[in-house]
Amino acid sequence: MSDANREKPRDKPAPELPDDLPDRMKGPGGMTLRQIHEQVRKSVERDRAAQRVHNPLVQPQNRWQRLVRYVWGRSGRR
Repeated sequence: MSDANREKPRDKPAPELPDDLPDRMKGPGGMTLRQIHEQVRKSVERDRAAQRVHNPLVQPQNRWQRLVRYVWGRSGRR
C-alpha cells in the first residue's frame, strides 16, 4: 500500500472526561485507577525514604566530587 492511500489522522479535540472517571475505571487486579495511584505514591515515598537511610556510613560528596560525576556522566551521552 502506498503512502498516498493512507488516511492521515485528523486533529480532533479530546472528549470531555467526567471527574469521577478514576473512581469508576478498573485497572489490573480490579483496583480503581485512584487506588492504583495511591499505592504507587506510597511506594515511591517508601523507596525515597529507604534510599535516604540506605547507608549511614557513606560520607556526603563534596562539590568537586559532584562536579566530576556530573561531567563524567554527561560524557557518554554526547
